[in-house]
Amino acid sequence: MDNLTKEQRRICMSRIRSKDTKPEKIVKKILTQFGLRYRLHNAKLPGKPDIVISKMKTIFFINGCFWHQHKGCKKQAVPKANIEYWGAKLKRSIEKQKKDIKLLRKAAGKCI
Repeated sequence: MDNLTKEQRRICMSRIRSKDTKPEKIVKKILTQFGLRYRLHNAKLPGKPDIVISKMKTIFFINGCFWHQHKGCKKQAVPKANIEYWGAKLKRSIEKQKKDIKLLRKAAGKCI
């Protein structure tokens, strides 16, 4: 059971962002320190990778532990409220990324 009201949960979830997360900012800072040029969230590529370095034909997906359910991570727990919904949603997220990675590997020979 959820310990927050529906309104509190709505506010909490609305503050979760998909861009400019703390791990993403750290990676961007490191790449900048090395003088590498990159593009963010390239919608032309499958899965819209977080960072694309065209010169090196390299992409980065910066995955959150919750959304991608990393094995062995303590943050991979499925929410206790609405288990069926969250289980299916998280599973779709994982499957979609696997599919996107396969498409990216096929397109590796093409210019980014």
